[in-house]
Amino acid sequence: MNAWDFHCAGQLTVGRGAIGRSGAMAARRGWRRVWIATDRPLIEAGLVDRVAGPLREAGIAIEVYGEGMPEPSIERAQEAASAARRFTPDAVLGLGGGSNMDLAKIVSVLLAHPGGPRDYLGFDRVPGPVGPLICVPTTAGTGSEVSHSAVLTDTSDRMKVSTLSPLLRPTLAIVDPAMTDGCPRRVTADSGIDALVHAIEAYTATRAEDLALEPGEAIGYSGGTPLTDPIAERAIELVGRHLARAVGEPNDREARDGMALAATLAGIAFSNAGVALVHALEYPIGGAFHCSHGAGNGLLLPHVMRFNLSVRADRMARIAALLGVPVDGLRVEEAAERAIEAVEGLGAAIGIPARLREFGVPRAALPEMARKAFAIRRLRLTNPRACEESDLLAILEAAH
Repeated sequence: MNAWDFHCAGQLTVGRGAIGRSGAMAARRGWRRVWIATDRPLIEAGLVDRVAGPLREAGIAIEVYGEGMPEPSIERAQEAASAARRFTPDAVLGLGGGSNMDLAKIVSVLLAHPGGPRDYLGFDRVPGPVGPLICVPTTAGTGSEVSHSAVLTDTSDRMKVSTLSPLLRPTLAIVDPAMTDGCPRRVTADSGIDALVHAIEAYTATRAEDLALEPGEAIGYSGGTPLTDPIAERAIELVGRHLARAVGEPNDREARDGMALAATLAGIAFSNAGVALVHALEYPIGGAFHCSHGAGNGLLLPHVMRFNLSVRADRMARIAALLGVPVDGLRVEEAAERAIEAVEGLGAAIGIPARLREFGVPRAALPEMARKAFAIRRLRLTNPRACEESDLLAILEAAH
């Protein structure tokens, strides 16, 4: 059996009103200057003020960088790091969805080490500790507040690229569901289905003892373990119970609270066990056609589940039950098929597109998308069923 590791944020603070404790927690650690990576819509919505207020009350100087963007480019990350360097912060705070939190992570790397974002792409390329990092999500989906990864867009290759390092786990993660109140319907849906993708890919990932690594090879994930399984199960259950309500009833606090917890649990699960072919396929599609990461993942999820069905029927049957599907009396294979149908039904209910062509993806682009996805070895290794490039093309054709 391969040895496996388990990681999370240094401190995870969860609950309504938790953001009010941010100043005290920062001051206790001796942080006197905090640089905030966020975006214009969050500034205009007043969410930045809700974070900045407690920090200022604690005597902490802040600077707000409001040029965050969805799926930030490598160039934007370099620009952000230059801005942060001029402020000389004690800590960097990422406020927003995964894009802003990932931007903050890369900035933390570039404040501590020379070079640019490209120097740290891949796994374990960060050579040493980075500065203190605080993450505050305003959506419920990415799990970046507890993960060790940061995703940027390589505009030259039209491809999403990742930096993964245990050193990128936030020092402090503050998950306050109130920060997601009022989140737009489309963002709620896309981020929420992303949480489900994270949980299902973690739950069905290659087991730790089955990872086919070369001698000395490390990929940033440990595979599924007895510790990630129950965390992923709880995340799946919470998404099944709360996502449609959070989308349809945006002021439903119980649904918002449930999704905030689900997203963080899914982030803990996937950033240890791993994600797999759904993400491998979405990276080139998102990079080339600029669909939201969550919507792209949500569209692809049932198709990858169907590809993996032959080797994960028992787990998919369990997923069906966790999503509230009546499975008593069904054979395992029947229950597993119901899980895929439930995922498709949930996606349809919250407006996730059903076909890649709805994102403007032409059929002629599919071979290149499959080629790029197949090149991401770390995500093939964590997929429970071995694949060839032709299998990935078949999945994309089925999804088109």
